[in-house]
Amino acid sequence: MPLILHDLEPLHWAVAGAGIALVTLALLSVTSHRLGVSTGFENVCALVVKAPYFGRDAIRGSNGWRLPLLGGLVLGGFLSAVLGGGWEPTWALGMFDTEIGWGPAGKLAWMFVGGLLIGFGTRLAGGCTSGHGIFGLSNLELPSLVSTVSFMAAGAVTTNLIYRVLV
Repeated sequence: MPLILHDLEPLHWAVAGAGIALVTLALLSVTSHRLGVSTGFENVCALVVKAPYFGRDAIRGSNGWRLPLLGGLVLGGFLSAVLGGGWEPTWALGMFDTEIGWGPAGKLAWMFVGGLLIGFGTRLAGGCTSGHGIFGLSNLELPSLVSTVSFMAAGAVTTNLIYRVLV
């Protein structure tokens, strides 16, 4: 089945899985660190906010590799968009616009509140979907299984609530 954009043929899912496994194993074997993106955002906050929470050793000691990881994620996404047929910034949110239609201020508020909830959830769970879903599950950690199932269930419930009940 071709991708939605530009009718490109997708790679087999196993290729992406093998790539994620290689990155995870390389990170663990070379640096002895766990993969996870949410702590990287804490590193970014620590550069700006001088609260004691951001001064703890787990945050201060991981700037050397987490900040380049975040930069690589942004750069990789940008390059993928450009090389995949072009990139054009837009405020269009598809179904959100047609069904809810709050305008630019409403979209900004929606994204801000969503970001706060995601941040709260990742701190409550002790990590994000990449940390728990990729690294924690591969180590057969029960808290990661509970967190990943919770993330997926919350996403399914929220999507159904918004698009089947509210709209």
